[in-house]
Amino acid sequence: MAAARITVNGRETPIAPAAPHTTALDFLRERGLTGTKEGCAEGECGACSVLVARPGVNKPTDWVAVNACLVPVAALDGQEVVTSEGFATPGEPGTPPSLHPVQEEMAVRGGSQCGYCTPGFICSMAAEYYRPDRCAHAAPDSRTGTGAAEGTDAEHGPNGFDLHALSGNLCRCTGYRPIRDAAYAVGTPTDEDPLARRREQDPPPPVATQYTRDDSTFLRRSTLAETLRLLRERPDAVVVAGSTDWGVEVNIRSRRADCVVAVDRLPELRELRVAPGHIEIGAALTLTEIERRLDGQVPLLAELFPQFASRLIRNGATLGGNLGTGSPIGDSPPVLLALDASVVLADADGEREVPLADYFTGYRQSVRRPGELIRAVRVPLPLSPVTAFHKIAKRRFDDISSVAVAFALDIEDGTVRTARIGLGGVAATPIRALTTEAALEGRPWAAETVAAAAAVLRAEGTPMNDHRASAGYRSAMLGQSLLKLYARTTEAVPS
Repeated sequence: MAAARITVNGRETPIAPAAPHTTALDFLRERGLTGTKEGCAEGECGACSVLVARPGVNKPTDWVAVNACLVPVAALDGQEVVTSEGFATPGEPGTPPSLHPVQEEMAVRGGSQCGYCTPGFICSMAAEYYRPDRCAHAAPDSRTGTGAAEGTDAEHGPNGFDLHALSGNLCRCTGYRPIRDAAYAVGTPTDEDPLARRREQDPPPPVATQYTRDDSTFLRRSTLAETLRLLRERPDAVVVAGSTDWGVEVNIRSRRADCVVAVDRLPELRELRVAPGHIEIGAALTLTEIERRLDGQVPLLAELFPQFASRLIRNGATLGGNLGTGSPIGDSPPVLLALDASVVLADADGEREVPLADYFTGYRQSVRRPGELIRAVRVPLPLSPVTAFHKIAKRRFDDISSVAVAFALDIEDGTVRTARIGLGGVAATPIRALTTEAALEGRPWAAETVAAAAAVLRAEGTPMNDHRASAGYRSAMLGQSLLKLYARTTEAVPS
């Protein structure tokens, strides 16, 4: 295999002698690209964000912002990265470079004070600037407040900028209004913009990687079959996709692994298919890719995505990774449980399909055997028409759930035909609220039924007291979520 290399701001450079666990952040800073900063080392502040060229949804290539503090640099073998230093256009000899439009707007609108977070904001803002389907809208009349195009709101600018693109970036001194003003002022990339032109070409193809330093190895195989044979030989290997969980373990808990196996670029894990009886979602598709490819076809997932961490995390995180960690407070398991989803597990001997309700066996434990991978998640069709996802947390966005509740109900002629309720944060594993489902099914969707079922739902699981919430609060929120769903479905429609 060829020596591991990465292209940074148009220049190819070897990854050696970095250790396999070295993050892209540390790699870049060691090479003088100090615009990339470390703030939290766990993907919550965005000071480390950089752009990576990835397979596009609407064009061959998308510029995607990711947390460089979480991604092992070895995982970027063969890929293209742009840091905040790579945006400006070099000037003539003796003249300063020209600022990129995003940098220019941040400067003229006062979007930077101490400047520590600014390079990360620039990268996240640039990813949204280059989003191919970003469309400008008519600005509202400043005197009357009318005239804005449909779809504009407090979180979307007249230039089509989605402010959630910056939800993973924190600023501690400037204040967000001038940053938002800069985001809402950027225009459209010109035809001469080299990063805009790059979107019209294919992204770098996945490359097989075998990178070893200091008795530690980072491996990426070209096919699923090769990967499964490798995992049979190395059942102790740590499997990573977006590294949004493993990267925290490396940084905060100083975890190290003798062998890390990357599955994020395996073609067999990156397919999304809509079949007559189900939707199959590849385990290595990022949440952003799933969101944009489904484009609202699964309303419950569409409700989940904006509440799952931040855009920076969703650009790397996968359903396979979220299920594979087995966390009882992961946001996707309650939703997938309510959707009656199953997981497709693969090893060197073949595949098996396991209902997600039977997948979790204990705290961060599952039926997945050594050497097995989650290849895909299957969501059966047709979908239940009444759905909702309620995430109770201390912050509205980019926070860990205290409680997560997902509902999927079939209500026909005023009667609940089927009910599926997924819960997170109230037991050692994500669980189905089976007793509450039974209390609803076959009964009228009426206040008396719902009140009785809400009392049952409060008793589901074994909630605990911790720094996020008390057990009593968690139980109360379970019942309140069902009452909230009922209120929403029975609101009078204005005439």
